[in-house]
Amino acid sequence: MTELTKRLAIALTLGLAAPAAFAQDTPATDGAATTPPAAEAPAAAAPATPAQTPAPAADKQPDGPGTTYIAKTFDDWALQCVHTEDGNDPCQMYQLLKDEKGNNVADISMVALTGSAKAVAGATIMTPLETLLTQGVTLKIDTNEARSYPFTFCAPVGCFARVGLTAEELAAFKKGNKVSMTVVPVAAPDHPVTVAISLKGFTAAYDAVTKVSAQTSTSPAPAPKQ
Repeated sequence: MTELTKRLAIALTLGLAAPAAFAQDTPATDGAATTPPAAEAPAAAAPATPAQTPAPAADKQPDGPGTTYIAKTFDDWALQCVHTEDGNDPCQMYQLLKDEKGNNVADISMVALTGSAKAVAGATIMTPLETLLTQGVTLKIDTNEARSYPFTFCAPVGCFARVGLTAEELAAFKKGNKVSMTVVPVAAPDHPVTVAISLKGFTAAYDAVTKVSAQTSTSPAPAPKQ
């Protein structure tokens, strides 16, 4: 399986878009300029359709090519990988986000990027359907300035924002304690919903996914079957 095919496999299996430029071409903006002040939404204002991870196909083996697994956990982050035929499995760091009642409402994944002049890491955020796309998704690390990023597309499982992180932004993630992520429900645009992204274990998880990425990109392709 070629490197491109493997990256497509993990992208499709994990419910992400095919590899493309992250949102680095659309600069992040001050969250205050595009998003109303964040506030905890009442229960009735929560997005109606929670984000869900696609169920595996019925004909796939539990550990067959194309299936996902957790290779290792780093506090609140997991190293999530995809089985491949040659065992050279691509991975991403991953965190499932829950509301104050423990319901799954969103998730975030991240990979290290190479060959980019701006972004050194790429994050993919999945939020529920019925999210107000024009407001984007706002990220605020601890007491730092909030930054807003646009959504890229929606699929049956949710809406996606692909975020390209600069070296400076990545350093802020590594130093921080938590990220406040805010989205705006279509049904309640005056009540933004904020969930926390824990940064506990972030640096260790990023180091691990960077190492795996380097290994998968340098490993030789398997010999063609006779």
